[in-house]
Amino acid sequence: MIQAIVTDIEGTTSSLSFVKDVLFPYARQHLADFIRQHQHTTDVASLLADARSLVGNDGSLDSLIDQFLHWMDEDRKITPLKSLQGLIWLEGYQQGAFKGHIYPDAVHQLQAWNAQGIALYVYSSGSVQAQKLLFGHSDVGDLTPLFAGYFDTCIGGKREAASYRRIAGHIGLPAEHILFLSDIREELDAARAAGMATRWLVREQARTDDAVHTQVVDFDAIAF
Repeated sequence: MIQAIVTDIEGTTSSLSFVKDVLFPYARQHLADFIRQHQHTTDVASLLADARSLVGNDGSLDSLIDQFLHWMDEDRKITPLKSLQGLIWLEGYQQGAFKGHIYPDAVHQLQAWNAQGIALYVYSSGSVQAQKLLFGHSDVGDLTPLFAGYFDTCIGGKREAASYRRIAGHIGLPAEHILFLSDIREELDAARAAGMATRWLVREQARTDDAVHTQVVDFDAIAF
């Protein structure tokens, strides 16, 4: 029996185009000025220190900015970068530059599952802060009360089975009682290897005939 659902964001609850065409360009455009303006605040100074540790040197501020931009261009899932993007997006949301896109079917089913007593969680490569911002400033209002918790790459990579075992441990349920939703096969493979049930969102993808994961076109098609 499914008692908890863990959902991805990009291509699952939210459109890829919102992330790729709105959030990422906004972060890239504002990254340099944001770092220069906030480099001495506790949060940003800590992220800069983490980035310096990753690159293995005490580079200048300009070289760090270039490094963050390079990571962005490569779409690297690096925790300091994701956390920095979250801080930049916070300003964007607060200034009304954009609202978080959530598919209507995702809103409907998340609300229904919550009403049924199913615990809902988010697991995304974006930082926990970025996740809360997207759902908290969505185009249908604040959806954060629906969720019991959030996970990002601090718990592990999304294509590693160990990450899903850790998530099950944090949730406090056997993995077989948890359903994981994603549009990425390798993430679903990892969750399945950890013992979770899975559903593959194929909103804009062609179905795969040999998939071991049940494929669904939207949240309304999810049954368990």
